Amino acid sequence: MRFLHAADLHLDSPLRGLDAYDGAPAERLRGASRSAFVALVDLALARRVALVLLAGDIYDGDWIDFRTGLFFREQLVRLTQAGARVFVVRGNHDAESVITRQLPRVEGVHVFSSRAAETVDLPALGVAVHGRSFPRRSVPEDLVPDYPAAVPGRFNIGMLHTSLGGNAAHPTYAPTTAAALAARGYDYFALGHVHERQVVREAAPRIVFSGNLQGRHANECGAKGCELVEVVDGRIAAAEFVALDVVRWHRLALDAAGLDDVHALAARFHAALRGAAADARDRLHAVRVTLEGESALHRVEAAQPGALAAALHAAAQDAEGVEAWIERVEVKLRSPADRGAAALRADALGEVVRLVDELQADDAALAAWTGRQLRDLASQLPPGLIDADPSRLAAAELRALLADAEGSVFAQLAQAAAPAGPGGDGVAT
Repeated sequence: MRFLHAADLHLDSPLRGLDAYDGAPAERLRGASRSAFVALVDLALARRVALVLLAGDIYDGDWIDFRTGLFFREQLVRLTQAGARVFVVRGNHDAESVITRQLPRVEGVHVFSSRAAETVDLPALGVAVHGRSFPRRSVPEDLVPDYPAAVPGRFNIGMLHTSLGGNAAHPTYAPTTAAALAARGYDYFALGHVHERQVVREAAPRIVFSGNLQGRHANECGAKGCELVEVVDGRIAAAEFVALDVVRWHRLALDAAGLDDVHALAARFHAALRGAAADARDRLHAVRVTLEGESALHRVEAAQPGALAAALHAAAQDAEGVEAWIERVEVKLRSPADRGAAALRADALGEVVRLVDELQADDAALAAWTGRQLRDLASQLPPGLIDADPSRLAAAELRALLADAEGSVFAQLAQAAAPAGPGGDGVAT
């Protein structure tokens, strides 16, 4: 007997703001959650699984219209017509009180009650499935103590949407412990809510967060999919993670040290992308790139803001064997300048370096100085920035901005000191 365990499908998750990205594959990103679920159904049919367990947050919230529900129902019909049974618990995003629209039920699909935990006994399979849905979005209490006792002579599966002991990336819902789950005497607990796959306990019982089926943004990186479990003679004989995502998200930190031009940057990006996409060349790879380190490229960016992001977008177009889209480029570079020597100079450059050192060492002074500069420039700012309040920025953000400003000064001076091109005049500093 085989079963699939998945959770957190978040079908038709809105993915707001995509239109702000020029060239973003918006339709593919918006349709990724559906495509991943179709892949799950295809897997279930190909492997002839007996059960499909969906541990909450099928939807991202109440449907805008019936199309989301009809799509989900269509896939359930595919499963049940092939003989698979489907079990669902509702989570915080699709709780009983959240989903207001209803469609006719599908024979062979069981949605667990939100009023009390219940058991579905399947003697022909030698399996008993236990679960309870969320009655409302917020469930602060532990639901596990009310779960039914294990059915003797069955492979007992528990289903629960929970934050377990707590997770920094997710709100606390239906909190419980691995010990409380183990005390029920079940063989497997299919958990949902935490979007990172996690094997909480290997056996007696095996407790698993399957993670979400499809990453939705750069905070949900890496392979996403489901658990495929095989049971023989009432025991787990095999368990594997199967990746089903159609868009794979990555955060790539590129050390730009030693890079002098955008061609070298493109080569380093290609190498990092090939490594990240090595086991998933058939997917679209959405990438957030952070450029770090001390590099002459900082001067390129300071002289032409946006140049490095444009270079990386171009590099993504040229990537061989990997389909990639650059979601964002964060530039956190430093210029390879001799700041020690510059600080000793008696000119404006030396004054800039000494001021930066003074402000970087005193957060209060930095905030006050930034505020004064903004007030002095208020009359020259665009309308949208007139009310900007630097006090809302963290000290680390202000220090990073100050370092960027210093880099721009160095870059401009270096550009001014460069020999003139044909027919031009050189400018000495």
